[in-house]
Amino acid sequence: MKKNNILNYAFYILLALVIGLASCTKEGPAGPPGKDGTNGTDGTNGTDGADGTTTCIECHSDNQVIFAKTNQWAHSTHALGGNYERSEGDCAVCHTSQGFLGYRVNGTYDPEAEGAAISNPNPPNCYTCHFIHDTYTPADLALTVTEPVMLMNTGGTTFDFGRADVCASCHQGRTVDPWPTPGGADIVVTSSRYGVHHGPQANSMSGLGLEGFGASSNHPHKNIENACVTCHMAEPFGSQAGGHTMNIAYDYHGATEVNHAGCVGCHPDGDELAVKTEELQAEVSELLADLKVLLDASGITKEGSDSSIPGTYSADVAAACLNYKALTEDRSLGVHNPTYIKNTLKNSIAALEE
Repeated sequence: MKKNNILNYAFYILLALVIGLASCTKEGPAGPPGKDGTNGTDGTNGTDGADGTTTCIECHSDNQVIFAKTNQWAHSTHALGGNYERSEGDCAVCHTSQGFLGYRVNGTYDPEAEGAAISNPNPPNCYTCHFIHDTYTPADLALTVTEPVMLMNTGGTTFDFGRADVCASCHQGRTVDPWPTPGGADIVVTSSRYGVHHGPQANSMSGLGLEGFGASSNHPHKNIENACVTCHMAEPFGSQAGGHTMNIAYDYHGATEVNHAGCVGCHPDGDELAVKTEELQAEVSELLADLKVLLDASGITKEGSDSSIPGTYSADVAAACLNYKALTEDRSLGVHNPTYIKNTLKNSIAALEE
């Protein structure tokens, strides 16, 4: 009995200890709130970013200059000529903006590659001549071509047209092979398109790349600063002439007017200039007509058409034909280089008369 009582007594003591320990771990009531901590210091503000419109307004301000230039271009032959559908091979190099930039500026377009064609071609435009939206600064107005231009049919001769280097890159005759040498071997003409192609103004101005039968170029027009740009992009007359229209003559109330803004630096007497220009163009028109009669007689062309007739001709006849077509396509009727153009035509006539 005593042993059982001792065990019972021990059990109750152990139970009391367990209950007591459990009651000790129970949470008591919450204490009073502690004091607020010290506020942290503010962080440093970041620097303000650049105004997103700052670079835009360097060009696109409210002075309307950009609109004036784009409006002039929209009335130009570059915009309206429609020749940019010629978007394959060599044609694309000058007839499309993408071809020009790819071949002459970036070197990424190979006109001789199989299937070389420009997708969705654009006419020559702002991006053709300038680095538009390259840096988003006025530097984007820099010209894409600034080096002297190598002229075809000259054996690699270059000529510096100043700011008009970009113009002369395309406005020159295409390669003719074989090139006729006066007194040399006969030339076989295989196409009605035999000639230096359209727009050979760089050749007539520089006196290079045509067969002048000994004619030399020493007229002041050869060395006009910035060549084409000086006259064709002179102070504009609205959207009719000058500026980015690049037009010289324009129709005004049924009469043909000429923008002489680029001429007055050398020809201050506008009336005298108009008379001299009329006389020059009449003389050159007559020389072209006389040469055409001789070409018709030679058989390389026929009356009423400037197309070449395939056949074999003397080098003199072939060269005279090239000159006739080039100076007809020049369209200035002598103005681009009066002395050289007149002498080239006179020498061509003399060669055929002999």
